[in-house]
Amino acid sequence: MPSFVSQVLGLTLKIVLGLFAALFAVSLLVAGLIVFVVLLLKSLITGRRPAASMAFGRFQQFSSQKGWSGRGAREGESASKSRPGAGDIVDVEVREIREERRLP
Repeated sequence: MPSFVSQVLGLTLKIVLGLFAALFAVSLLVAGLIVFVVLLLKSLITGRRPAASMAFGRFQQFSSQKGWSGRGAREGESASKSRPGAGDIVDVEVREIREERRLP
């Protein structure tokens, strides 16, 4: 009989701990959704992109240019050789070019 009681108590303890784990996971999910909605509303009101999306965008930009990987420095390339014209500043005046086709 004591083994039956210990099995029932063990099963009850497992169920209770499982419910607590599920409640914790659901509460983390709800908290994440609330933070996401608040940041989305803030970005819509201010007109700025969220900082997290800007950070991931910069990561993708630098990973495609080998800026963070360090491969260029190991292969003997400098940053200016990997991206030609990266340090050049070009100041131009914008003008509209219209095509005027004259018939002969």
